[in-house]
Amino acid sequence: MPLFLVQHGKNNPEHLDPEKGLSAEGSREVERSAGVLRTHGIPVSEIWHSGKKRARQTADIIAGYLGEDVKVKEKEGLGPLDDVTSLNPDPDKNLLLVGHLPFMERLVSSLVTGSPDHPPLVKFQNGGVVALDLDGKTCSWYIKWTLFPDIH
Repeated sequence: MPLFLVQHGKNNPEHLDPEKGLSAEGSREVERSAGVLRTHGIPVSEIWHSGKKRARQTADIIAGYLGEDVKVKEKEGLGPLDDVTSLNPDPDKNLLLVGHLPFMERLVSSLVTGSPDHPPLVKFQNGGVVALDLDGKTCSWYIKWTLFPDIH
């Protein structure tokens, strides 16, 4: 089953918004990615986010595009510096995680190579999606596809 990883959209600077919520540009980027997910019928049953305002807003935008059946939940352990090895995604759920760097890059490295300290396998973009899948024969994760709002 797939696991979708999203770095939150671009946020406002702290001096404008102490909670660093999404900027207008960040919201547009997330909406663009969410629209592509909807167009392609990407199946997501739950969205987990770190609880930070920008991650929660990103999760809510994506859920709004994917349908009312998608559950949005705040989960501990998805913060920027949290331990990626403590996260065990359920391969039977179509789960989408919204989080931060360096956590997301370290999570991909951990799942794909077995080491969170492996050099990043993919460079995330704000509002971008990295899809991982579990190979049923080898029981190993691999990068299936990426979707970034900016392809420059």
